[in-house]
Formats: sequence, structure tokens, C-alpha cells
Amino acid sequence: MDLIAVIINWAVIIVIAVSILGMAIKIIPEYERAVVFRLGRLVGVRGPGLIFIIPIIDRIFRISLRVIVFDVPPQEVITRDNVTCKVNAVLYYRVLSADKAIVNVEQFHEATNQLAQTTLRSVVGTADLDELLSEREKLNQTIQQIVDDATDPWGIKVTAVEIKDVGLPVEMQKAIAKQAQAERDRRAAVIQAEGERQAAEKLAEASEILSARSGGLTLRMLRSLSEVSNSQNTTILFPLPVEIKKLLADSD
Repeated sequence: MDLIAVIINWAVIIVIAVSILGMAIKIIPEYERAVVFRLGRLVGVRGPGLIFIIPIIDRIFRISLRVIVFDVPPQEVITRDNVTCKVNAVLYYRVLSADKAIVNVEQFHEATNQLAQTTLRSVVGTADLDELLSEREKLNQTIQQIVDDATDPWGIKVTAVEIKDVGLPVEMQKAIAKQAQAERDRRAAVIQAEGERQAAEKLAEASEILSARSGGLTLRMLRSLSEVSNSQNTTILFPLPVEIKKLLADSD
């Protein structure tokens, strides 16, 4: 009986020792860091690899250092020129200082996401609709700078902000379509006028060349008549050559 009691005691001791050892040994992956608190006080940041803590006394928080992608939900915004639209974006950020992310802010993910939403509404509200549609890169950099500066005390680095989509009311979409159509019509009219101007210049140059040589206009007229004779027209008008007029003037 004494031997059985000794074996049981040793078994209990071994189980307790293994349990304590398992609680004391932690394995931290390369993409994580462990923030260690001892009796409520910050001890430091440990990892990656194998670390040892004091069970019950120490408490750890695992923080991922990988880039986090947050899809900012659509925000209803009124632009500077009083146009109501819905804007959504995507936010890329990562934790640089794990201890600051735990100590300086509660739930740093939620805090960063809420800050990104409010900043998106504020920045878009200071821009015109045309600026929002054509200068997104400028707005992206402004939002990134503001969020990055605000989250720096939390140990967070904002790597990028991208505005994904801008939702406009149907009436505004129709107005923009009409504006684009008017712009295309204007360009078409300008191109047509430019073509007519160039054609007039070429015709003027051709008339100067033909009038400068004796018989040039007559030859041109005869060529035109040869082209007209191949058609089904039955009436042909013969213009009086300018050379005849000059000949009559010289004879007088």
C-alpha cells in the first residue's frame, strides 16, 4: 500500500510539474509578438520563438504584426458643393509597437477603424465632386496622413488608404452624363470647324496655284466635266473660263 501511495504521489507531482511547465513555455510565431504583464505591470515585449513566463503571475497578449486590411463601409457624405454621395474605401495598416497598441489604447483595431471612417467623411466633405472623381490620389494621401498621425501614439503605421467607389444619386448621374455629352459635342464641333478651316486654306492655295498658270482653271474644269459625264445627270453647265474674259479685256 505504501508503494502504491508513493507512485500516486509521484504521478500527481509529475502531472502538476508538466502542467506548470506547459503554462510557463510559450511559442510565439515570427509574425507575432507577446506583450508580457507581471502582476499588472508591463514587463516587455517577447518573441518570436520560445519564451518563458511565470504561470499565474504573468499574463501575455499576442499581437499580430502582419498588415491588416479593413474595408471601410460606405459613408454618406455631403461634398463642398452640396452633393450627397456614398464613399467607401480600404485601409491598410500594421502594428509597429505591440506594447503601445495594448497600453495606450483599448481595442486598437476598433479605434483605428472608427478613426478611418470619421476621417474619410471629413476629408471628402471638404472636396468638390469633380475633385473627388478626378483627384482620388490626392485625397487618399490626405486621409492616410491624418490617420497615420493620429494612430502613431498607438504604435500603428498606416501604409495605404484607397477610395474604392463613389456612389452618386440617379439624378446626379444623369446630370454628369449630360455634361459629358455636351463636352463631346463641343469637341466634335471644334474638330469640324478646324477641319473646315484647313480645307478652306488648302482650297485657297489650290486656287492660287491654278489661277497663277494660264489654262489651269480650264484644265480643272475639263477634268470635272469628265467626272460628271460618268453619272446619270442629263444637264451639264459649262462655266465661262476666266481666260476668255482676260482675252477679251486684252483685245479691247
